[in-house]
Amino acid sequence: MKTKKSIIALMVLALAALACQTPVLTRQISPTAVVETVATTAPVASNIMVNAAAQQESMVALYEHASPGTVAIVTDQGQGSGFVYDKEGHIVTNYHVIEGAKSLEVRFNSGFMAYGTVIGTDLDSDLAIVKVDTPAGELFPLPLGDSDSLKVGQTVVAIGNPFGLDSTMTVGIISALGRTLDSVHASPDGNAFTAGDIIQTDAAINPGNSGGPLFNINGEVIGINRAIRTTNFTDTGQPINSGIGFAISINMIKRVAPVLIESGKYDYPFLGISSLNALSLDMVNALGLSQYTGAYVTDVISGGPADKAGIKAGSTSTDIPGLLGGGDLIIAIDGHETRTFDEMLAYLITHKGPGDAVVLTVLRGAEKVDITVKLGKRP
Repeated sequence: MKTKKSIIALMVLALAALACQTPVLTRQISPTAVVETVATTAPVASNIMVNAAAQQESMVALYEHASPGTVAIVTDQGQGSGFVYDKEGHIVTNYHVIEGAKSLEVRFNSGFMAYGTVIGTDLDSDLAIVKVDTPAGELFPLPLGDSDSLKVGQTVVAIGNPFGLDSTMTVGIISALGRTLDSVHASPDGNAFTAGDIIQTDAAINPGNSGGPLFNINGEVIGINRAIRTTNFTDTGQPINSGIGFAISINMIKRVAPVLIESGKYDYPFLGISSLNALSLDMVNALGLSQYTGAYVTDVISGGPADKAGIKAGSTSTDIPGLLGGGDLIIAIDGHETRTFDEMLAYLITHKGPGDAVVLTVLRGAEKVDITVKLGKRP
């Protein structure tokens, strides 16, 4: 996120100490009294202090390991963050960090600086690859984790350059998984496509954090910080962290980055439907649905993959203005339960590409139907 126009958290972890006292036990053996001492254990408070110290040391080690691979990206438009992807000098950042830039420099934690060249961009996921010509000794590629294994509540760490404050570390948790954001890429009708498989976090991220890595507790990159949701702004109009931040999942980056490095662009699968992401109880009743979860199809693009496969959109009026009944309710994709459109999209864009086939399980009235769709390419 640029310090000048973009977006993008810290939860302080507190430990409470409990104390207990271990008693000394005695017993009598006739005729001679013998005092037998039972080995004592460390008080609970002492254990907690040890654990807190160990956690602190692990955070220090994480920062010392990760900060050399985290960079600042400074353009004539503003400043953001990025991280070293490989030993060939490829840097991963957000597209909106380098958008419209006429000059671009990459600043390393060591103080080394180099000019960068944008070699690939993806507006759908808001990713960009910057190439730098720099000595190998300045390049510390960061290890990549597996975002499919993440759980809500896990500790995460962000390192970046909020408000131009280089190499800032903040800590939080994963607040939610499988979120979606609007893409920078617009569809032919002028609406934004959707970027999926987004991680929500309360780790403090602010303008300048965009493009920087989000780590798990093991020091593996599990996402790239992209945006925050806020209603608070600085005196200069920059958004301020609200505890609602979003990061692109690392599995999305693993899929997109190698293609951007190779060809400069990435093609996304295209299903050709519009859907209600979440259903209210009133909607469920008005539509006459037999379950509360699923992606309800509100529109099917004529001639698109879903249309050719026979997916149906709502077409009959209901008690709710603008809501048409009779459409398919997608409840699974390739056997994976779909509770929301967000979940379906996350699976689609991280596991499939143009030309691949998916099996959509839909509820059509009381009937459950499996429909195979051959995916197209986003126009």
